Amino acid sequence: MSDKNNKNNKNKKNDQYLKQLEKLQSKEGKNKRLVFIICVLIICITLLILTLNTPNGIDPETYKPNVYSTVFSLLPPLAAIILALITKEVYSSLFFGIVVGALLYANGNAEVMMNTAFFNQDGGMIYKLADSWNIGILVFLVVLGIMVSLMNKVGGSAAFGIWASEHIKTRIGTQIATVALGVLIFVDDYFNCLTVGSVMRPVTDRQNVSRAKLAYIIDATAAPVCIIAPVSSWAAAVTSSVPADSGINGFAMFLKTIPYNFYAILTPIMMLILIVKKFEFGPMKEHEKNASEKGDLFTTSDRPYGNADQEMVTPYGKVIDLVFPVVILIIFCILGMIYTGGFFSGESFVSAFANADASKGLVFGSFISLVITFCFYIGRGVLTFNEFTKCIPEGFKAMVAPILILTMAWTLSGMTGLLGAKDFVGDMVASSASGLQMFLPVCIFLVAVFLAFSTGTSWGTFAILIPIVCNVFLSSETYEMLVISISACLSGSVCGDHCSPISDTTIMASAGAHCSHVNHVATQLPYAITAAAVSAVGFLIAGIIGYQTESTLSIISLPITIVILVITLFVIKKVTSEKETKKS
Repeated sequence: MSDKNNKNNKNKKNDQYLKQLEKLQSKEGKNKRLVFIICVLIICITLLILTLNTPNGIDPETYKPNVYSTVFSLLPPLAAIILALITKEVYSSLFFGIVVGALLYANGNAEVMMNTAFFNQDGGMIYKLADSWNIGILVFLVVLGIMVSLMNKVGGSAAFGIWASEHIKTRIGTQIATVALGVLIFVDDYFNCLTVGSVMRPVTDRQNVSRAKLAYIIDATAAPVCIIAPVSSWAAAVTSSVPADSGINGFAMFLKTIPYNFYAILTPIMMLILIVKKFEFGPMKEHEKNASEKGDLFTTSDRPYGNADQEMVTPYGKVIDLVFPVVILIIFCILGMIYTGGFFSGESFVSAFANADASKGLVFGSFISLVITFCFYIGRGVLTFNEFTKCIPEGFKAMVAPILILTMAWTLSGMTGLLGAKDFVGDMVASSASGLQMFLPVCIFLVAVFLAFSTGTSWGTFAILIPIVCNVFLSSETYEMLVISISACLSGSVCGDHCSPISDTTIMASAGAHCSHVNHVATQLPYAITAAAVSAVGFLIAGIIGYQTESTLSIISLPITIVILVITLFVIKKVTSEKETKKS
């Protein structure tokens, strides 16, 4: 009896405790809701006062906000990045950054803010979506999504996965194969991210490679490879960024920058070392551990692509059903790009690539590839017309997430442009360049990293900084310093773009790997920062040697920098191993 009484008493106490806890939670919930309502009211009242006291009639050609070209012009992307890291939610964070930027531009006027966020011709969301280049990228995404859906539908992805599992039997081999494919697809970073992801994702899943690691491999073989590939959309962008009146051959300059593009060279080297040595650090370590030991490819509960990962296995699917469309896609995307550059009108191959319209070329190439793929599948008898039409909305739905993020990322970049962020950074570099000299490359690198990270665009960053660097060194006899400094600009632009959660390439890598975007950014950041720190040391060494010798002797900074990277990784591995030993 006493035992029963004790149990009853314990149960009553537990019930009382649970009731008290529920009361406390309900009180806390009410308090939180009350605080939230008060904050919203304060913000609304403040906006109303500012709106009533701020004129809403502005001339876009002459109007400049109070914070134009000041440090506050970098606040919108900074706010979006901080909120994304806190909330782990990218959509609301990007939108919050857009609102902050529009408010700063409108000097607090709510009416002007809404018009700016959506209808401003230089940065509003509607006009960003009306831009033909942006729309071309979105169309390319949709077509690529349809092709991926088709490959899954006919069983091409599953067949390739089975073939790869028979021939690639280790996690290391799978990851190296993914790296090799990423390097081979050097034409364009968007095309690289989504193609490598769709082809290798089933293979890496079978070898229990985490989605975060796959996203990192995709991202690390996209922009870093494209920026050192002479035949790529990036080479065309860099070539066109060199001022026409500078007397510098843009493409020749691009070729000279390749050996000094430390971040782009170190990133694939570092990735291969990590893969071969089975070494991870930072948040990536937990993701890889969960994937290899527990079969959990995601670690977190976030599954952003729902059922898109489920492969449609058919008895007719063959490896050729995946390989043929991918090869056709590569060939016709290259042909599409050189077509837009005038290759078939008499321009040389190099000139055609230098003048190519990547957006239009990718649309042409992907559309023709889709038609050929459809005919190929119909001819093989593995697809009906009705099944093809069903894949169209499925492919579109798979790309909704990256389309949303890209749209808001473009708008946020537009807001920073309206606030004069580029002018602020450009003036800062130009005013201090004369006093830096031998330290200019490392300073250019750091500024490019910061600007690309804040705005989420590498092309925009080197388009701003390259003319400034050319002007600084036009009167100088040290041509090598010009090459090193432009290399630092390109390297820093790629690094900042690689790190930024609002970068379109980073978003594409997440989409290609079907990985949570926040997870990809968080796990990639320590790796990117490590390569960036070593690259900064490399540019310091190159700047000193180049300035002192005024010769190509500064090229020895590349092997020195690679050695520093290897030593750095060795030290990190030793430190992390010692920490694990102490914990155990």
